Amino acid sequence: MALIVHKYGGTSMGSVERIQNVARRVAKWHRAGHRMVVVPSAMAGETNRLIDLAKAIQAEPDRRELDMLASTGEQASVALLAMALKVEGVDAISFTGWQVPIVTDSAFTKARIESIDDHRVREHLDQNRVVIITGFQGIDHAGNITTLGRGGSDTSAVAVAAAIKADECLIYTDVDGVYTTDPRIVSDARRLDRITFEEMLEMASLGSKVLQTRSVEFAGKYKVKTRVLSSLTPPDIALDKEMNSGTLITFEEEMDGTHMEQAVISGIAFQRDEAKITLTKVPDVPGVASRILGPVAQANIDVDMIVQNQAVNGTTDFSFTVNQNDFKRALKVLEEQVVPTLGGGEVTGDPLIAKVSIVGLGMKSHAGIASRMFECLAKEGINIRMISTSEIKTSVVIEDKYLELAVRALHKAFGLEGAPVEEGGA
Repeated sequence: MALIVHKYGGTSMGSVERIQNVARRVAKWHRAGHRMVVVPSAMAGETNRLIDLAKAIQAEPDRRELDMLASTGEQASVALLAMALKVEGVDAISFTGWQVPIVTDSAFTKARIESIDDHRVREHLDQNRVVIITGFQGIDHAGNITTLGRGGSDTSAVAVAAAIKADECLIYTDVDGVYTTDPRIVSDARRLDRITFEEMLEMASLGSKVLQTRSVEFAGKYKVKTRVLSSLTPPDIALDKEMNSGTLITFEEEMDGTHMEQAVISGIAFQRDEAKITLTKVPDVPGVASRILGPVAQANIDVDMIVQNQAVNGTTDFSFTVNQNDFKRALKVLEEQVVPTLGGGEVTGDPLIAKVSIVGLGMKSHAGIASRMFECLAKEGINIRMISTSEIKTSVVIEDKYLELAVRALHKAFGLEGAPVEEGGA
């Protein structure tokens, strides 16, 4: 039978009763003959509780010690799930990331996986045990416990699935798949039966909270068949029905030809937690972008959209966006390390922005999609602050207060509430 990885989020592990439901679901798959590896998150709210404790002690918690603390949430989850499976009559064993080991770099609170040793996992699978591994964490080369950042359990699960060459990785969440946009904002958003890795990667990186970006990168790179489905269905649901539910993340060549021709736009993604930073009167000389963004990168701050205005009198304005959590640190880096070396100009910031994006493989073969987006936003009186495009997406930065209006308007303009809009449609 198949080698399967299950991943369960914090909501799925949020109480004793829910952990028992997870155990019943996993036991069902195991009894059907599948070899099972499970990667659970910490119980809902536990990571936030631990971080709040840290901040009560130290206003800016030491990152190494914060990882040491935050990693304990998943350790409790795996042990409790192993106990629940034993009650179900299924032999199970739990491991932390460092016991596997899952080896990462040393970027505390946002580490990246470098390698996974599958020897220990396979040893216990061969003994017909369910193997349970902590998500979200690993160990660096110096022996320090590291964490992968928010949503890191998704990345752990897909990386483990790649390492053990699993047949499929099932990501169980509190939603029943990937939608055309957030149903909490657009009530008639549709669940997608399938989406390509390329589209899902864009959706994840542009603000869709269903999967962490790095998990999709792993899945695409190592060709891990991945499915997003609901953990809130009854644990005794028929196995064949469960195996075909949710949203399958697959490859472009596996998508149905008719669907590919019609699906101009697959979804609307958005991100609230962005901030814009601008450096004015920057010298318009070769290498200036590197001189600005180099120190930002060295501070381990990720930059998203970048816009450089046309030079006037030998200077230009240079704008970029960062996550709001990195906003103050980025300003400090620029003011202390960049402005003094560039000379002149000033640093300004705007934390009240949002990014809205349209995503779809159909953009490759359909002209005028971006202009339709801009026209839609103009009709709603929404001013565009920044624009970024690629083959399959167009993103704009707007004022945060217009976010929901923009998402609803674009969802309707591209016909995502019903059948996908065909070429020449509205």
